[in-house]
Amino acid sequence: MSAGCVRWMLIRTVRAVCVGSHGYWTPASRFTICSERFNPIASSWRGSPFSSAVDDTEKPPTPKKKKPGPRAHGTIGSVGHDIPHREVQLISETGENMGTMHRGNVIRLMDKNGLKLVLLSEHQDPPVYKLMSGKQIHEEKLKQREKQKAKAPAQVKEISFLSCISSHDLSTKMKRVESWLEKKNHVRITMKSGRGGPSDNMDITLEQIVERMEMTVGFVSKPALIQDGQAAMCILRPPSAKDLLKKDKNKTAAAAEQSTKSEASAVSDTDTTEGSTQQ
Repeated sequence: MSAGCVRWMLIRTVRAVCVGSHGYWTPASRFTICSERFNPIASSWRGSPFSSAVDDTEKPPTPKKKKPGPRAHGTIGSVGHDIPHREVQLISETGENMGTMHRGNVIRLMDKNGLKLVLLSEHQDPPVYKLMSGKQIHEEKLKQREKQKAKAPAQVKEISFLSCISSHDLSTKMKRVESWLEKKNHVRITMKSGRGGPSDNMDITLEQIVERMEMTVGFVSKPALIQDGQAAMCILRPPSAKDLLKKDKNKTAAAAEQSTKSEASAVSDTDTTEGSTQQ
């Protein structure tokens, strides 16, 4: 048999085995299909869990986030007509307890008087709501803002000077300290030993400077020596009600003491005059 016949028979055999039907196939496609058919490991690899094919299985639905309540952020605001509770305890705009009411009646009352509904407490049964005007809500928001500012940590300002500072410069610095205290800041004052200035008992000197300030102050830390006695430091804060009361008592006591001294001096002068007259 000639080589041409052998080649023709091999081609026909490959077509019958690999394709299974008559048709035109390129050599590349013929090789690919044939290799997959006679290589079960490669063909089964596609369905294995290590395959890079896209997984068409359904994923569980993403849970929806719970909508925060009207008091979730700690701020006051109107709930509008969307009242989540069927029965509520209602407080009027004047503070009167109107008892338990159905939300439909509450909405009609709101619309009739042109008021807004604010949630006060949702932990009670039934939850407590209050009818408020827009002005009342605005005022409550301002109060809450002031409370948050009061809870915030105070900012600490710093100022320093030498013990030999002139009286004019010291007065300027103390006025700056007072302005910081008026803005509710704390102030750290440091007095360092300077040439020609006092170097002994600097804590006492600093305390005397603070006492000469025009405004009343409170101490976070009282004057104390630092840097091996070469400086003194204290931290001031805005005065509390207790500090103001204490200063008033000190003023009253000082005024009473001064009055007593004046009366004693007047009596002494009178006795001296009478003695001179008798002589």
